Amino acid sequence: MDNNRVYIFDTTLRDGEQSPGASMNVEEKVVVAKQLAKLGVDIIEAGFAFSSPGDFEAIKRIAEEVEGPVVCSLARAKPADIDSAYGALKAAKKPRIHTFISTSDIHLKHQFRMTRDEALKCAVDMVERASGYVTDVEFSPMDASRSEPNYLYEVIEAVIRAGATTINIPDTVGYSLPHLFGRLIKGIKENVPNIDKAIISVHCHNDLGLAVANSLSAVINGARQVECTVNGIGERAGNASLEEIAMIIKTRADELGLTTGINTEQIFPASRLISSITGMKVQANKAIVGDNAFAHESGIHQDGLLKEKTTYEIMSPESVGIAASTLVLGKHSGRHAFRERLKELGYELSDDDLNKAFERFKRLADKKKVVFDEDLEALVQDEVLRPDIAEKYVLKSLQANGGTESLPRAEVELFVDGIPVKESGEGDGPVDAAFKVVARITGTGSELLRYAVNAITEGTDAQGEVSVRLKENDYIVIGQGAHTDIIVASVRAYINALNKLEYRKVLKKEGLIEKKGKVVL
Repeated sequence: MDNNRVYIFDTTLRDGEQSPGASMNVEEKVVVAKQLAKLGVDIIEAGFAFSSPGDFEAIKRIAEEVEGPVVCSLARAKPADIDSAYGALKAAKKPRIHTFISTSDIHLKHQFRMTRDEALKCAVDMVERASGYVTDVEFSPMDASRSEPNYLYEVIEAVIRAGATTINIPDTVGYSLPHLFGRLIKGIKENVPNIDKAIISVHCHNDLGLAVANSLSAVINGARQVECTVNGIGERAGNASLEEIAMIIKTRADELGLTTGINTEQIFPASRLISSITGMKVQANKAIVGDNAFAHESGIHQDGLLKEKTTYEIMSPESVGIAASTLVLGKHSGRHAFRERLKELGYELSDDDLNKAFERFKRLADKKKVVFDEDLEALVQDEVLRPDIAEKYVLKSLQANGGTESLPRAEVELFVDGIPVKESGEGDGPVDAAFKVVARITGTGSELLRYAVNAITEGTDAQGEVSVRLKENDYIVIGQGAHTDIIVASVRAYINALNKLEYRKVLKKEGLIEKKGKVVL
């Protein structure tokens, strides 16, 4: 065994699935297992065979269809569990049975109602039973971090003699601290005579937010398997995060001198797959895979990043499967990032025009959390190209109705180049009806890509803010509108976007925009 290699035991399909609301069906588990194989995990804990027919079938399918990793089933220290685990794993090229029983006095007294001697005998008997089926047996003394050390050493020594090849040390309730957990692993290495015949593994929970830190401390002190999950999902506050463990070991190889078999470029695809299947969205500021992990808004950070990426990125987004870093333009952004983003959009501004546009951008950024590309294009066009241009469409009046008994209908009157035009029509709802009437009046050929509503204030009389995205000939604009009547706000947003499209047509007609979108100033 390479002593510098850390084995990644993925329990997303077992402990991860125990997250409330994260249950997966058999087909979903097989899909995830195949992605985990592409990710390069060493062991897939595919489920708990005895717990349900669905888990048994999922483990059986994964054992039959997924190649590469060891396929493992969890089993309590009970004969029926061990037998069921083997029944599900029979087809696997590399099967492992993972059995467990508690060793902490608090668990033995209140949950298992067993003495230490009874628990020890049970552990040994079930490891021997599992060893009769497979050569790869893992044993976990549950709640090890709250177990009396000398008793823990005794149990570990006995199960290794009985055939256990991996000893997993769980911090079952996330109670330990990094220096204490590291000391526990060191104590096991120093006080269990036959520990060299097994790999020490760790399984840390995140109740105090220390699962990754405790796992890392264990690795530094000699553990060579880490049990973790994609996105850190799992029971209660979750488990150690696979992506964080893998990238810590890779990024700080200079200090740790360790490796894993993880194909890190598959980290982000795995994260997205788990989020999609479980419906558990990753928090934006989550390390490695969160939306903001490679997003930069600070002007100082953006300036440094544009000059040299390593100034503010200790790992590249490409290394975890993300296409590129994101410069998020907001109120903290600087002139350098603003200029560079405009260049990417095709706008080459003079210093005077850049200053003028940047001042407008700062005012806009104070009102919006994020300024999108479409906002920037509208801003440059409004502020720099033709600040005095008149709106083609102006809302004069709107009447709309709907309900359970009547067909939704809208009557809209617009000023089109100053001339009033009134139309009416029906739709699937009052907003849809109003949009269809506006589209007929304006003759637009645009496509509605997105329609979003947000409440600006609280209560039933809240002012609503509507945002729409329209696309026409590969050009996208954002329209916004606000009003206490959400239908009025919607129509205002739609008209705002249509005016931006018309604005671009005028600019193009007057030769200010070339065919490829380059702005000539």
